[in-house]
Amino acid sequence: MTTQPEQVLENNLLSQLDSLGHQPILIKTEKDFLENLKTQLEKHNKTTFSKEEFNKILIHLSKGNIFDKAKTLRDKFVLHRDNGKKSYIEFINQDFWCQNEFQVTHQITVNGKRENRYDVTLLINGLPLVQIELKRRGVELTKAFNQIQRYHQDTYGYSHALFHYVQVFVISNGVNTKYYANNPKSSFKQTFYWSQESNKNITQLTDFANVFLEPCHIAKMITKYIVLHESDKLLMILRPYQFYAVEAIIKRVKDTNKNGYIWHTTGSGKTLTSFKASQILTQNPKIKKVVFVVDRQDLDDQTVKEFRSFDKDSIDGTENTKMLVNQFLDDSRPLMITTIQKLNTAISKSRFKSQIEKLKDEKIVFIFDECHRSQFGDTHRRITKFFTHHQLFGFTGTPIFVKNAHQENSLKYTTKMLFDECLHQYVITDAIRDENVLKFSIEYYNVFKQKEEIEDLDVEGIDKKEVYESEEYIETVTNYILANHNRKTHHKTFTAMFCVSNVEVLVKYFDLFKKKRDAGEHNLRIATIFSYAPNEEDKNADGLIVDEDFRIAAEPQTAYKIPHRDKLDQYIEDYNQLFNTRHSRKDGNAFLNYKKDISKRVRNRQIDILLVVNMFLTGFDSKTLNTLYVDKNLKYHGLIQAFSRTNRILNEKKAQGNILAFRNLKKATDEAIGLFSDKNAKETILVAPYEEYVLQFNEAYQKLIDITPSVDSVNELRNEEEELLFAKAFRELMRVKNILSTFTDFNFEDIYMEEQEFADYSSKYLDLYDKIKTDTQKENISILDEIDFELELIHRDEVNVTYILKLLAELKNAPVKDQQKKEKEIIDMVAGETELRSKKELIQKFILNNLPALENDDDVEEEFNRFWKIETKKAMSELTLKESLDHKKVEEIINDYLFTGRMATEDEVIDALEKQPSVLQRESISTRITNKIQDFISTFISGV
Repeated sequence: MTTQPEQVLENNLLSQLDSLGHQPILIKTEKDFLENLKTQLEKHNKTTFSKEEFNKILIHLSKGNIFDKAKTLRDKFVLHRDNGKKSYIEFINQDFWCQNEFQVTHQITVNGKRENRYDVTLLINGLPLVQIELKRRGVELTKAFNQIQRYHQDTYGYSHALFHYVQVFVISNGVNTKYYANNPKSSFKQTFYWSQESNKNITQLTDFANVFLEPCHIAKMITKYIVLHESDKLLMILRPYQFYAVEAIIKRVKDTNKNGYIWHTTGSGKTLTSFKASQILTQNPKIKKVVFVVDRQDLDDQTVKEFRSFDKDSIDGTENTKMLVNQFLDDSRPLMITTIQKLNTAISKSRFKSQIEKLKDEKIVFIFDECHRSQFGDTHRRITKFFTHHQLFGFTGTPIFVKNAHQENSLKYTTKMLFDECLHQYVITDAIRDENVLKFSIEYYNVFKQKEEIEDLDVEGIDKKEVYESEEYIETVTNYILANHNRKTHHKTFTAMFCVSNVEVLVKYFDLFKKKRDAGEHNLRIATIFSYAPNEEDKNADGLIVDEDFRIAAEPQTAYKIPHRDKLDQYIEDYNQLFNTRHSRKDGNAFLNYKKDISKRVRNRQIDILLVVNMFLTGFDSKTLNTLYVDKNLKYHGLIQAFSRTNRILNEKKAQGNILAFRNLKKATDEAIGLFSDKNAKETILVAPYEEYVLQFNEAYQKLIDITPSVDSVNELRNEEEELLFAKAFRELMRVKNILSTFTDFNFEDIYMEEQEFADYSSKYLDLYDKIKTDTQKENISILDEIDFELELIHRDEVNVTYILKLLAELKNAPVKDQQKKEKEIIDMVAGETELRSKKELIQKFILNNLPALENDDDVEEEFNRFWKIETKKAMSELTLKESLDHKKVEEIINDYLFTGRMATEDEVIDALEKQPSVLQRESISTRITNKIQDFISTFISGV
């Protein structure tokens, strides 16, 4: 047998879980489930419940959504007993997590919208807290993930909705096994492998179960390492390297008084790790305070916001040193966040120092964020000298070694010197392997005609600064960015940053971008932020990015004239006009609000290019940012930090972080990669050269035509097995094409496949996807559903209704002999584009019936809008008439969906019917109408 059947996989797992200590139990019906829950809760609480008492517990357990139930699980319930007394009922023991009741069952059947049977369920104290979905070997894990997503819709919320208590999902095909927290809104990107402490992934189901599903460990993960994200009302679970880091810190505090640091690469979730470590440490009665220290005010605010999102009552920031001192003296605040500057003031100035003197001998744990930056020198020594019973822990993505250390008073301070040994490391190569961050694609654009860059030339008389700040150089770079920005950002699907050497250069670039925008040469939204303190290029090239101080930029009075202050005012005013805001730099808070607004608009893709010197090159995370233009020298940790702004995971289309360098940073990049991973890591961290992806594409194309030699041959595929082979082959082709298309050199002439041919195959690929959707609605089982079609790879943002209108205008003016060909090209383009596909028939109808009657191309848009309104009204009338729906209520459902993104519930859809159906008909009628409303929105509203 070539593949292990799913049933064999399930039987083996059940046997293994039994041997690990999960007591097997057979549960066939809901009645069995509730009887077992009653028995287990009685056993756990060492009591018995009457029928009425258990019913009270059941009502309590049934309330709320997944997030509410996660809180209920962790709280005790005050049960009013039949005899009038009160009992506190515990649902899970969080302090002694091994002291719970562990069971395993399988094939629980639940009836909801459809009947579902769950593969393997782990019960703790009778509640279903872990759900395991299995697939036979060879089936993609996305199949198991998607099945759980369907369970959310079909059955998890039915009856008493006790399956909303699931905390952890596990998906496996035997060979690959991943876990994730119960969050219906999560994507497959939020699923993780468990690993050893050395970061070696544990993928086989048997090995994973031995470690992760062992009763004490899974109970510990649920009670200690799931985080309830308050802001988004969802559950998060720590990844293995985060778990090991927190465990290492806790062990260090428990067993020693030594310091330590965590080396986890940028983008790996250090805030969550540090929060969980801080939270657990506050529960240690020997620790007086846990102080989380950052080195900038805006990071203080950002960290407070993030910590509160994990636990809204966990923390308050410190707006000033007086507040910091008050929090030190407040015994009700075990966890504090402050800046290193305020902490330094508190222990330096006599009026503050005298107040917190009484805490100097208490056990204080300091956790330093980004400990590669400002925690060096006098301030660090002052803190350690003042607090006699301190323990320090640092978090960094780029530690300071001797090679990249900044010299201070003839000393080079390294991270190890100040924080002792590294307790756990998870470097960039680990994160890329685990798909927690992306690789970098680096392209170097040589502005100069010489073979080598200016930095490599030792030519007497060349003023490098003069060359780099010349109008010709800046014009060349600006034009190159404008010519390639759409390609790099997938037609502004993503955003970019542009970092330059100093404020003087920044001003020249910004003014030129604005001049070209005013002249109609581009429509990019450019924003900037900087301070005007002296910030010359790093002469030592030691890689240290000294973040510009917003307080300096906001300072209204200065001892000397700074010409760029007026420029900053002008640029902020430009920003205000662009976004209808009222920002200024009148004081530190006003300027900080401007900076926060920029952060938000970069993340929301409202700013196309953010022009900076140093700000935002460290500590700023945006998943929607994928490109960094570089016109400054970077080295070591400064280089890695800056590049890492681009490599946050988002979706399939964001395949890598793009770096477009106008300086020769190749040697510096190689040295940085060698320092922070190893000298052989370049292939892991950097995407391959353009030529290699051309070869990969051509190989993928050859495999595609081996299966389907022509576009028409897709129609001749004999069965779903052959269709699956085609879908996988074309998906691989799309993945490589997605990377290729971001290279500035990319041209279809370099590859075997023609552009029209790619569009034609795309259309056939989408036909298969439509077939799956139809089969799913009819409840047919299709093996095509075993793969993720990754439609975002086929969506082209430049091809929208506006673009099609432009082509229709060109079609109107085209010679008669070319019209049929151009018409086919337009229809083929629409058919091969995900957002426009549903509009194909209507666009074809417009071309046939309306376009010939127009006198000139200027009337195309106006006539199309008129045509679209008529067709929309007609389709709405047809929908409401055919389904006997109240027209106004359907409009309310659509408007609510467009505003909130939430489709109407079954009750809301049924309420829109003019005549109420029978109970047996409700589900099928609601599903049919919901699908029709979604199709209407997709066709007539989305993208128009």
